[in-house]
Amino acid sequence: MPSYGFLSTHPPTRCGLATFNSALATQLTADGTRGGIVRVTDHGDDLGAGSGVVHTWSARTQTGWRDAAAVLNTFDVAVVQHEYGIYPGADGEDVLPLLRRLTVPSIVVLHTVLRRPSPRQKSLLEQIVAAAGAVVTMTGTAHDRLLVGYAVRPDKVTVIPHGAAEHVRVPADRRTRPHLLTWGLLGPGKGVEWSLRALARLQDLEPTPTYTIAGRTHPKVVEHQGEAYRAGLHQLGAQLGVAHAVDYQNVYHDQPVLARLIRSADVVVLPYDSREQVTSGVLIEAVAAGVPVVATAFPHAVELLTGGPGLVVPHQDPAALAAAIRRILTEPGLAARLAARLAGRVRPPAADLRWPAVAARYGALAERLVAARPSAVSAASA
Repeated sequence: MPSYGFLSTHPPTRCGLATFNSALATQLTADGTRGGIVRVTDHGDDLGAGSGVVHTWSARTQTGWRDAAAVLNTFDVAVVQHEYGIYPGADGEDVLPLLRRLTVPSIVVLHTVLRRPSPRQKSLLEQIVAAAGAVVTMTGTAHDRLLVGYAVRPDKVTVIPHGAAEHVRVPADRRTRPHLLTWGLLGPGKGVEWSLRALARLQDLEPTPTYTIAGRTHPKVVEHQGEAYRAGLHQLGAQLGVAHAVDYQNVYHDQPVLARLIRSADVVVLPYDSREQVTSGVLIEAVAAGVPVVATAFPHAVELLTGGPGLVVPHQDPAALAAAIRRILTEPGLAARLAARLAGRVRPPAADLRWPAVAARYGALAERLVAARPSAVSAASA
């Protein structure tokens, strides 16, 4: 088995990429395969080295990509998480010279593929794909968007879904009142205000639903705006008369606690404002846990939930959100039918979303890159 060097944000940093990278690295090295994380940090990050971190690339270190590349070159394969802005330089451009400096095969995982990128973003992503050994998108939507909107080689691009923890084995802790749940880092664009307005429209139900909003405010939001968004949610809940039914959990839950929280939900609500989001780890976790989802029509939700284990509604429409939630809570058999869709017809199947299956596909891709490398080197020297 090849050894793996991972480049990404990483715990104790709390963000979606860090969580994803930690889970993938854990799975790919679970059998004793050698691995190490090159952790990317920014201002305000906890600088304590997490498990498996072998090098830190600070966004404040000029040409830090040189040392980061040197460390990654000590492994057989480099797995690089890509998101605009996590690396130094405009639009995170410093990842490009790092990729070009690698002497080992690389897999670049694209967490965002913009439909309307700036000319700079488009050029940068095209160059990243050209420099990579292979590129992974996590949805068919992102794959198609990349091939149609960018000048890239189609044979380099593979779809591997976002992984999910094994929440479905956690006993469901059902509550006496219907339980709605939104979790993840908070900030403008999360759309929680629309869920609160939807909750106000459900007060005629008996019993009335409760709503848990779990997650800290995104560190970058705190840095620039403080806790204004969270305070606004508290204020709105009070104005709507639903504050008594809302549990604001200002905490970043570990996996065991999060699993129990997810399994206690009757509906997971994803009211995101984004019309660009092609990957949502929260959506994958909810689907894999077998909990019905109501989501706005962001691309990943449309792809995964249409005809599948949830309902899709228009953006910024609390009436539509409330109607969809009401259907799941009151329409006889609907929740069971959504669960049956998850078990039988959702694509990819729920079992394929678990981290062991997802990591196995990364492992197979890495092995193909390593196996192809000697012939490529021989051809170049001939």
